[in-house]
Amino acid sequence: MDNAQFYGVRAAAANLSASTAPYTKDMFLADFPQFTSDGTKSIAPDAMLDMFVRLACSAISPEKWPDNWRYACGLYTAHNLTLYLRTYAAQSASPAQAAASGATVGVLKSATLGDSSVTYDTEALTKATEKWGGLNATQYGQTLATMARLVGMGGMTVI
Repeated sequence: MDNAQFYGVRAAAANLSASTAPYTKDMFLADFPQFTSDGTKSIAPDAMLDMFVRLACSAISPEKWPDNWRYACGLYTAHNLTLYLRTYAAQSASPAQAAASGATVGVLKSATLGDSSVTYDTEALTKATEKWGGLNATQYGQTLATMARLVGMGGMTVI
């Protein structure tokens, strides 16, 4: 039996929203000029940027992020675009080269070359958001996860 009223109550209780907001590619490029070549033209393919902007519109609800919605959409888009650009190549000479561009790369923990060594300890940065999965892969994602924890702190009552 399809009870539309029940599904509306369930969605409200689950804190879900079907609204999308008018976040645009131009807004993103204005707020995150590091993703432009001249302050206006995206360094990523337009189709990919458009897709990430649409995803941000679907994932970031303006009702939940009233004052920070635009910034949150930008962080979401920047995070996904950064991950995409890490694998970007204009072309590949072989299937192996194409496959290598998508290889998982871990966080540098230690490296030694002669008398020089480098070690990074990111636990302090990622500990609070360790259950946020892939958002820890970029600083944009870490910032978004940290803000989302604050936005989601409010209570909820289900009757």
